[in-house]
Amino acid sequence: MRISKTLLVIFTLLLSITPAKAIEVPATFNFQGTGYGHGVGLSQIGARGKALAGESANSILSYYYSGTQIVSLSDNQNIRVNIGHLLPQATLKSGVQGSVLNLYVGDVGEDLLAIPAASLTSKSGISFIQQGSKVSAYIVTGKNSQLIGTSPTWSTRWSGTRYLEGAPSTVSLKVNSKSVKYRYGQIQVKSVKAPIIGHRMEITNTVRIHDEYLFGISEVPSSWPTQALIAQGIASRSYALSKVGIPKRACDCNVYNNISDQAFVGISKEIEPIYGPMWKAAVQASSTSESTGEVITLNNLPITAFFTSSSGGQTETSVNAWGQERSFTTSVADPYSQDPVLNPRFFTWNRALDQAILAKAFLLIDVVSLSINSRNTTGTVATITATSSDGKTSTLRGETFRSRTQLPSAWFNLI
Repeated sequence: MRISKTLLVIFTLLLSITPAKAIEVPATFNFQGTGYGHGVGLSQIGARGKALAGESANSILSYYYSGTQIVSLSDNQNIRVNIGHLLPQATLKSGVQGSVLNLYVGDVGEDLLAIPAASLTSKSGISFIQQGSKVSAYIVTGKNSQLIGTSPTWSTRWSGTRYLEGAPSTVSLKVNSKSVKYRYGQIQVKSVKAPIIGHRMEITNTVRIHDEYLFGISEVPSSWPTQALIAQGIASRSYALSKVGIPKRACDCNVYNNISDQAFVGISKEIEPIYGPMWKAAVQASSTSESTGEVITLNNLPITAFFTSSSGGQTETSVNAWGQERSFTTSVADPYSQDPVLNPRFFTWNRALDQAILAKAFLLIDVVSLSINSRNTTGTVATITATSSDGKTSTLRGETFRSRTQLPSAWFNLI
């Protein structure tokens, strides 16, 4: 039967507008891996295993930081620790009966003769609120509040510290519903202009590295073997000293109080029931005088002593992780990380990542497939590529992918 030209044209048009079969976009992708963290430098689980096997802190550190020397250096410098980032509001209050909390306009630094704008008792607190490019400070007593003033920067000191005489006391910094207590140093509140969102508050705790800072480092459980704790203390001191004198404008600080640098939790670490004194003693054990301590060095300078929770059985190099050569981060065997008794949570792990997380990580509209292109000699993923439903591809370094998606480590496989 012959088909007329008109019908043929209509039939052709209908075929041209019939939708192609849609490409399936998976809701999740599944991963299986081992280890936790970037894997560079000291393996904390490895240090624990070595300490249990009888190794000393110095032996542990020399193993994980190749070619370094441990020497005594001055560590009584102040370090500025960011304890509140990009905040619109925060409250500071003294929690000890009879204590004094002073508020100063500006950053008073080491000026012990600075005159406070207000002096508060333990029954009152200070509420800081970002208003435009400045921060307003209010004294809050019960349900009443009184404006003290507005300034780009404020400083606070409390009794029983190096900066203000009196009985030992603490202050609590409350952000939303979370409060953290600080015992040492002084606290600054500064308005800093952030990209896109505008001015926000950066809150910092200025403390002395030797004791005030190190006593608050919470990187490993205080119940761990003494030599593992001492090794962590020396690594943390070395890391801090490498950051002194390098201000970060974005946070008004030298270091953050989290995994961007190292965890700093104020006084809660040293007052932990039973085990808190063990951490404090470990820090003091690596102190060689009232103002010096053991430091990991290279060419007589403190190294940026990277550390990680655990690895995939072989530590990572800084070149593989971040593309930057650090001679002291050569890869070494790390079998304790693969011990299910020492590392029960991360000797093996499984994770499912949602579509939205992957699309955001690769900067694609969606992800329909993933492929591991290559691996480093340490076993980590070197590069991974995603393909979207519109045919575009995006490739990331393994460590960049891990960081963006919050996978435990770059030692992983696709399931």
